[in-house]
Amino acid sequence: MTFSMKRVLAILQKDYKDVSRNLYVTSTIFMPLLLAAFYGNMGDMTIYTQYMIINMTFIMVGAYVQSALVAEEKEKNTLRGLTLSPASIYEIFLGKSLLSMIATGAVLLGSIYLLGYSPANTLVIGIALLLSLVFYVGVGTFVGLLTKSVMEASVAILPLVVVFTWGTSLSMFADAFPLLSIVSYLPNAQLVELANEVEKGVGFADVWPYLAVIALWIVGIYLLCAYFYKKRMVDA
Repeated sequence: MTFSMKRVLAILQKDYKDVSRNLYVTSTIFMPLLLAAFYGNMGDMTIYTQYMIINMTFIMVGAYVQSALVAEEKEKNTLRGLTLSPASIYEIFLGKSLLSMIATGAVLLGSIYLLGYSPANTLVIGIALLLSLVFYVGVGTFVGLLTKSVMEASVAILPLVVVFTWGTSLSMFADAFPLLSIVSYLPNAQLVELANEVEKGVGFADVWPYLAVIALWIVGIYLLCAYFYKKRMVDA
């Protein structure tokens, strides 16, 4: 089956209509912008504060919007229609992800502007942010596949909001609780550490391990998505 951008755009158009009718989802999108404006007016901020807002943008826009879109398909029992349509799994995944990616990209750029964040190496940070975006959309897809309604997805995403926004602070207690050291390998923590190293003036050769860890998380989350999507097809 040949890849069809027309089918991908048709899914995008449908998702846009669905999201525009959901006031709760659309209002959530603006929360990172409000917080970015608030913190931006406070003056000098640490890189950790700036990336708290950036990571919040990823989880609250990229992951949440995506989870709501997928969960709504299941709630309306239209996911089966997608699986039986001429669209391939790649076209469905891309089509269902485009709106979340576009919305996240717009909110992310707005948040960065309001925060006054200007990275020392725009190219490296850009690559890291793009990889993070792909990961968080995968997280949203995974949550949406596991839940049965938009309301259920909204509840399921809350622990992830806490973990991926403020989870890096748990690493401070790693000496007392060694198990918490795993937090430092989460994508949000890797992104913060990478940004911190970039501000020290290091180049791509010094930060590629951080990018590699995020890339491994991407592979893992999309393998899970593919498994549960195919399982849904069989169950249906």
